Amino acid sequence: MSPTQPAPRIRKSPEQVRSAVHQAVIDLLSDPEGADLSIPAVAQRAGVNHTSVYRRWGSREALLADVVTTRLERDSPLTDTGSLRGDLIAWTQAGVESIRTPEGRLLIRAVALSMPSSSPARGERAQQFQRRLASIESIRERAAARDENPPPLEEILDQLIAPLYIRAIFAIDPPDTGYPERLVDRLLDRTHGPRAT
Repeated sequence: MSPTQPAPRIRKSPEQVRSAVHQAVIDLLSDPEGADLSIPAVAQRAGVNHTSVYRRWGSREALLADVVTTRLERDSPLTDTGSLRGDLIAWTQAGVESIRTPEGRLLIRAVALSMPSSSPARGERAQQFQRRLASIESIRERAAARDENPPPLEEILDQLIAPLYIRAIFAIDPPDTGYPERLVDRLLDRTHGPRAT
């Protein structure tokens, strides 16, 4: 089935609707001819009524945010390595592997290019990404429970997430080896001072 070919409409459960709509977004983003990514086009591709999509997500931007956070959660599971540095490296490595895939790059670029301009809409977008921020907070909480001193959330966003998203937006692949370690060590050196060798 081509990215623009609609799926046959059959009665679906809420979770089946969500899965079909998410896949439709991926398929349309992958269309080399630049397929329409409007709510009606996504609904047609997914084989669901467009009113169901509007009712559940409200806007294209909210839908894209849900697709991205869901895929990132799937592709970047939390790993308890026993140390803050190990947890951050494992989490960053999963992010690197995600943006190496065409799908991962497409999703991040699509969300970046569809950022809302109004303050209320930006506030809604921030709420949509709370699930992603919650995963970072769980790493910080684990580190604090081990009597480690985790960096502030803002530093993690600036030093670990921003470089990956910039690379995804501009289609610049991360270095083949050692990139997550370098990002994490730079973050920890910045917030804790150079570590003893």
